[in-house]
Amino acid sequence: MQKYKGYFLLLIITILLIIMIITSDKQLNEYSHNLFYMDTYINVKVYSNNKIKAKKVLNEVEKIYEKYHQLTDRYHAYDNIKNIYYINNNTDNIETITIEKELYDIIKYGIDFYEKSNGLLNINIGNVIDVWKKYRESKNGVPTYEELKSSGSINVSDIVLLDNNQILNNHPNIDLGAIAKGYVTQIVGNYLKEQGFNKFLIYAGGNVLVGDHYKNDVYKIGIENPTKSGDIYKIVKSNNMAVVTSGGYERFYEYEGNIYHHIIDPNTLMPPNYMKSVTVITNDSALGDALSTTLFLMSIEEGKEYIKQFNNVEAIWYTNDNTIIKSDGFDKYE
Repeated sequence: MQKYKGYFLLLIITILLIIMIITSDKQLNEYSHNLFYMDTYINVKVYSNNKIKAKKVLNEVEKIYEKYHQLTDRYHAYDNIKNIYYINNNTDNIETITIEKELYDIIKYGIDFYEKSNGLLNINIGNVIDVWKKYRESKNGVPTYEELKSSGSINVSDIVLLDNNQILNNHPNIDLGAIAKGYVTQIVGNYLKEQGFNKFLIYAGGNVLVGDHYKNDVYKIGIENPTKSGDIYKIVKSNNMAVVTSGGYERFYEYEGNIYHHIIDPNTLMPPNYMKSVTVITNDSALGDALSTTLFLMSIEEGKEYIKQFNNVEAIWYTNDNTIIKSDGFDKYE
């Protein structure tokens, strides 16, 4: 009789555990936080039963975005912060500048990817970007090649990183716009997982990063139609992935019937016209951001071959004639 009681007790415990597993996700609450950094509206959602911890984690997430916003800002100075603006514009009579490790690491990431992109992703193109920004804001005219070429050096070798988080003070013109959002979003995703928040969704403009689905389902992420704002032309399905889009349809100006967007080819110093947008799917948001810019700067045929060197990377292109081209393994996300 005692043996049957033991079996019965074990059965009850097993049933209770199953019920707890089945219902645990139903009890999860969504905690959402809206931010605006890096000229982008950002929304971070986490799913948890612990309100206090969720709120605390979201506050820390904002601090991470704020810190990287200030460090990578090339247009503004901040008290007691040696950021990109300071590196580019300081007049101090010093040979080297000691910067924070976070800034050192993201600059190094950009330099390293310059090699991986065969020189297409260039973080020292700030001089040329400034010229184009002036024309884009005035919407009057197009800079000549001579004007762009004479704006200053775009040699990545001008950026010299030294030991102990130091950078040579030789006044480069760094612009981290091609990688900063994806880079910091991945850092935030890693932080959330470290804190035990595996179920999350981060939307940062063209960068989307998701963890596990809050209902043990799969996330469905829409890719925006570059020809019609708010319209979705493709839905991809997966968890623990980044979906990152680059395109010229958000920041551009039109002059004499031609469109000039903000993504600049360092070889021609002009905005390329290979496609309307490209979206990269990978498990790393920093890589996705860097790759999407790189792919936007090369032909679709070159891009399909180029991404084969990377593991767990797929891409989809929206062409100038409004057709869709997918990489070989893209279908697994549909």
